Amino acid sequence: MKYKCLVLDHDDTIVNSTATIHYPAFIKSLKILRPHLTLTLEEYFYYNFEPGFSAFCHDVLHLTQEEMKFQTQNWLTSVDQNIPLVYEGIKEILWDFKNAGGYICVVSHSMKENIIRDYKANHLPMPDLVFGWEQPAQHRKPSPWPLEKIKEEFQLSSRDMVMIDDLKPAKIMAELVGVDFIGAGWAHEIEPIRHYMQEACIYYCKNVNELKKILFDDE
Repeated sequence: MKYKCLVLDHDDTIVNSTATIHYPAFIKSLKILRPHLTLTLEEYFYYNFEPGFSAFCHDVLHLTQEEMKFQTQNWLTSVDQNIPLVYEGIKEILWDFKNAGGYICVVSHSMKENIIRDYKANHLPMPDLVFGWEQPAQHRKPSPWPLEKIKEEFQLSSRDMVMIDDLKPAKIMAELVGVDFIGAGWAHEIEPIRHYMQEACIYYCKNVNELKKILFDDE
């Protein structure tokens, strides 16, 4: 295999969750917190991409601390009540990688307990490490901290690892540590995001089959 460790995003990379869970939950909160605003799914995807979810909430919507607590609780309730489905083909890739002796780690803005639940429910191999939203803000993407911890835990070099994610914060994180980055492009077809990722990434995959070829057709 080309890499010894897959560092995976969760939402919209492994599971189809923004369109089915996160966006509806956020719209529910927005109707209460900012009832005069409208937000399409495409706009929500883009704001998660640029400037990123936290900056979107603080700098664009100007949510207060109390409002952030409200939307977070509403989001957690929705996530707890709904299990997203894994994208077709991902299950086979992860099992093939794991059975070949590779490490699987997750760096996500979802909660660790929900990530593990989703892996179990979709019959995926359990990740070796998970860094989720429960981490302090300074340790979340785009902070390089999770990648440094993975390197330390498994005694890996940056060249041994690859980050797979659909959004810009992870690309920044990977660059800071010198880790290869694969853009996951199978969750949506939003042209500004796709254009940036195609230009910025070493690899950009429009579908899961393209990812499989990169990971296993290396030699």
